[in-house]
Amino acid sequence: MLDTAIVGGGLCGLALAAGLQAQGRPFTLFEARPRLGGRVLSEPSEKAGMRVDLGPTWYWPDTQPGMTRLVADLGLVSFAQHDSGTVMRLHDHDKRPSPTENESVHAGARRVEGGMLSVIEALAKKIPAERLRLEQALTTVFNRGDHVELHFRQGDALLVVQARRVVLAMPPRVVEEHVRFEPSLDDQLVEAMRETYTWMAGEAKAVVAYERPLWREAGYTGNAYVTHEQAVLGEVFDACDATATRAAIGGFLALPPSLRESFKAGLPMLIGNQIGQLFGPELEHGEQHYQDWATEPYTCSRRDLIPPDDHPHYGNPFLRQAAWSGMLFFGGSETASYAGGYMEGALDSARRLAREIGRFAPVFSETEEKPAGSNAESVALFSQWVAGRQAELLDAYRTQLNRLLASADKEIVTQRAMVATMEQTFSAALLRLEDLSFDMSHVAVERGRSSLTPEILKTFDGLIQHLIDSVIEYNRTSCALSNFPGEDKLSKDYLQAILRDIAAAWKEFCLSVNAYFISRTPAGALAAS
Repeated sequence: MLDTAIVGGGLCGLALAAGLQAQGRPFTLFEARPRLGGRVLSEPSEKAGMRVDLGPTWYWPDTQPGMTRLVADLGLVSFAQHDSGTVMRLHDHDKRPSPTENESVHAGARRVEGGMLSVIEALAKKIPAERLRLEQALTTVFNRGDHVELHFRQGDALLVVQARRVVLAMPPRVVEEHVRFEPSLDDQLVEAMRETYTWMAGEAKAVVAYERPLWREAGYTGNAYVTHEQAVLGEVFDACDATATRAAIGGFLALPPSLRESFKAGLPMLIGNQIGQLFGPELEHGEQHYQDWATEPYTCSRRDLIPPDDHPHYGNPFLRQAAWSGMLFFGGSETASYAGGYMEGALDSARRLAREIGRFAPVFSETEEKPAGSNAESVALFSQWVAGRQAELLDAYRTQLNRLLASADKEIVTQRAMVATMEQTFSAALLRLEDLSFDMSHVAVERGRSSLTPEILKTFDGLIQHLIDSVIEYNRTSCALSNFPGEDKLSKDYLQAILRDIAAAWKEFCLSVNAYFISRTPAGALAAS
């Protein structure tokens, strides 16, 4: 019988698998596709002489510490997204595009040399090949009392697997649509799965490769927005490598899935025509690469074909709780408490799952154990980190706020920016905690709570209040927010709503800290408690 079955070979599933491998925990990962990566897809371009990203392309170091660390830890090379030059805007299909000078579009985004698939490949190398199973699609999960039974479809064959627990590192809507549970799941959990939009699932992306970046030579950044009703590409960006010796332009399709299917035969011509209209007719005929994610059944559910009106909110608590007495877990970027939908969210979810597995299965042995340090010293180091983070809170809030103000959805921006700031802080704190060494051999556990947990949580005293005080003062004097009534001067009711959301994030963080320590507590000490 397997110890842990991970279903889903995207970034979340692979990060979890690599983490379990490092801890010496047995597992097997199952993936329905014939490849790893999920929504991460980098395709080789002969003309450009590089791989181009048809899925996720960027990460943001200012707000995504997990991705920043992962890229560094894997020894990968990153580079800044090219943003300098003229941005083009095309509002009328019969007119020329309008230029905008010195406009930053991607807010400090970075890309990975070799494409984002380099991250997937580097993670996969950390996992023994015999623990990876491709082309095995999960169809049914049975609760057998003390274990789960999984049915996979492999071509025409049925594979039956028994495991002590299963992690579904897949988009919740895809799980709900493709997987049957016996007995049926709780109605609230099923509703949460149905309501959770799969990020970018109904979108399509094109990248066109060239021998030279002619648009850069003409002074264009490669960034463009097309807003008229006949737009084919809605948002266009430079997709060259770090040196621009390998040239490409990328874009997101403005057409909905139904129209993309109707115009399928003519799409290459339409894409080329629009790039030519933006940057010059000599760019109409490049080497095109195209991915329509709406046609991917393991990415896009039927409900995902209708996109939400606003940016979706992720981290539904029902999707973050273990079901079936700790035998069934839900993962994937859409379940993250921070940066849901992004690759950072996938890593956040993987770390949560590793803690939860450790909480339900506390037998723990690292293949390369860190030397146990003084707990008092480690708590002091963590306290110093929190103190330093407090000094950076306002800057982190302003970064989140500016990103929201630059987006189409400008509702309750203060609330969303403050909550995101605290969620980012808690996510980074858990990363910092994992860097420290603790001697768990004599740590007491009473009624399921580690004695180290309150010591760590105490270091956050005053942090949330500091953020509130700083935000109130900043908003009051902010010229940008003076145009948004209710955001410059926060009402009592608005503050209460913000505090409720932050309190929920704090509760989740407290549970995560305790789960981290419990997962590293010797099984004998837990049994004695």
